[in-house]
Amino acid sequence: MSQNPPLLRPDLARALVPDFRRDGQPTIGMVSLGCPKALVDSERILTRLRAEGYAISPDYKGADAVIVNTCGFLDSAKAESLEAIGEALQENGRVIVTGCLGAEPQYITGAHPKVLAVTGPHQYEAVLDAVHGAVPPAPDPFIDLLPATGVSLTPRHYSYLKISEGCNHKCRFCIIPDMRGRLVSRPAHAVLREAEKLVEAGVKELLVISQDTSAYGVDRKHDLSPWKGDGRGGGQGAAGHQPGHQRLRSGPQA
Repeated sequence: MSQNPPLLRPDLARALVPDFRRDGQPTIGMVSLGCPKALVDSERILTRLRAEGYAISPDYKGADAVIVNTCGFLDSAKAESLEAIGEALQENGRVIVTGCLGAEPQYITGAHPKVLAVTGPHQYEAVLDAVHGAVPPAPDPFIDLLPATGVSLTPRHYSYLKISEGCNHKCRFCIIPDMRGRLVSRPAHAVLREAEKLVEAGVKELLVISQDTSAYGVDRKHDLSPWKGDGRGGGQGAAGHQPGHQRLRSGPQA
């Protein structure tokens, strides 16, 4: 069975996840499987949790609960996801499942009925609700400070920049539209602002990702997305206009 590279799994790549926590701080572990788009989802979930005062555990033993962000694109990916859920249940016992395989909750609970909750892909609020129910938040506003760039699960020199969700194509061989829905493009100013913040944080390479990068904006028609006085969504300040040696390229799809 093909495994995800260890450096893309926070539970296996301890150096990528800072392990600073205060006494009594609720702590969450994360196993992130699948494609870079799922990794971005994991980063967003962890960023929200950090903002609410949760610490991030680099291992099972130090976590009050574990989130497993699954992949369901191929049979081998489903098998790996079920294996990861089982491992988390064995090592920790309190597991919340999310991600693409979460679109088939009966498939997951049939194999692992003891999971605390199952949510679908990019359902951030549902994941947070499940975490709150399993491990109530206990933030300390004077101590729990979140970096402006949020939590990153990639090496500091590059980052993924997700510009849209879903896909409008109905290819017979592909299950992505059923799992992640139709195309929803992010507003251009939101993409540019995120790119700017990443570059300000020292990122040298931005990998633009989505299910169908070439279709970006089709669903938004001709709407305007003002960016620093430019109603077209351009203007100064985006990654391509920063000094230094930044690079912008298209990342993997599907």
